[in-house]
Amino acid sequence: MPDDLLSPDEINALLSGVGDLGDVDEISSADAEQLAKISDTFANSENSVINMLAGKNVTTNTGSPEVLTQNDFSGKFSEVPFLFSSTFGGMDDIPLALVVDQKGALTLADFMMGGTGASVPEPNDMYWGAAQEGLSQVVGSAFTSLAAMLAGRRLMPENTTSALGEDDWRAFSLEPADKKIWASPVSVTIEGLPAFNIWTCLTLDNALTISGYMRDALEGKKPQPQASNNNSMGGGRQNVGPAVDVRPAAFQPLGGGGSGGAPSPIDLIADIPVRVTVELGKARKSVSEILALNTGAVIELDKMAGEPVDILVNGKLIAHGEVVVIDENFGVRITDIVSAAN
Repeated sequence: MPDDLLSPDEINALLSGVGDLGDVDEISSADAEQLAKISDTFANSENSVINMLAGKNVTTNTGSPEVLTQNDFSGKFSEVPFLFSSTFGGMDDIPLALVVDQKGALTLADFMMGGTGASVPEPNDMYWGAAQEGLSQVVGSAFTSLAAMLAGRRLMPENTTSALGEDDWRAFSLEPADKKIWASPVSVTIEGLPAFNIWTCLTLDNALTISGYMRDALEGKKPQPQASNNNSMGGGRQNVGPAVDVRPAAFQPLGGGGSGGAPSPIDLIADIPVRVTVELGKARKSVSEILALNTGAVIELDKMAGEPVDILVNGKLIAHGEVVVIDENFGVRITDIVSAAN
């Protein structure tokens, strides 16, 4: 084939948004398809978690993933970003990095602290810790979704840390500057606020390893246990807090969770009030039916008598329960905690 013509694999890779022509010999179209699922999974988790925290409409748009060196990736940022690192517990301890614009991380932190995001707060360790907790919830949600694509492999975020990058920062500090990484951007727009980017990053070899596991799962192959021998975490950074429990906030203990009894970042926001709503049921009516309502009218709901009611925190379903009467007040007894995957 002449040198100036593209092969079918190269054409498929370009259509899949892999990146520059120089990358198509490293990511096949089959791998690109699986990696696109990872991009979409993190975008969906970011949308869900940020929507719950902000209580506003959130739009997430996945950009084209790129394969480039760590040095080239760092050069994309005009100011040092906020770096979040974790490993895939249950899958070789593969390292993951989320790289976030500073303003985006602080906006997320402001929502975690009960703010409205209207003004970007001054950065400090408390806000960076809150940003870490918000991103921990994103990763926990994404890992739950990815587990379903990996033949039921149990994934748990581990070795979670975060930091504000330094001048010579790299997404993976234990890897050289010329190490190639796979980086997938997501543009996050919260209603009424400027957009910011969250980059999901894996080293290229690990990205292809995960893609291979996903293709094996599609073919019905069961995952094999692997030794934990890969711990290339993000770096070039100033640490702002210890690893935290990455379960959703509704399921985290409020006591000190850090090593040696040190408080975890969730302790910093434990006193922030949230809105708890109990939903008896829903009904769909036309405008004419609504206009025809009058005193004494009965609206039939979509739930049977005696069915559990829904318990929501800031609009996010977290549990089911049954209505009880406490003295002269109604209450609700929790009967079922909703999984973070729902």
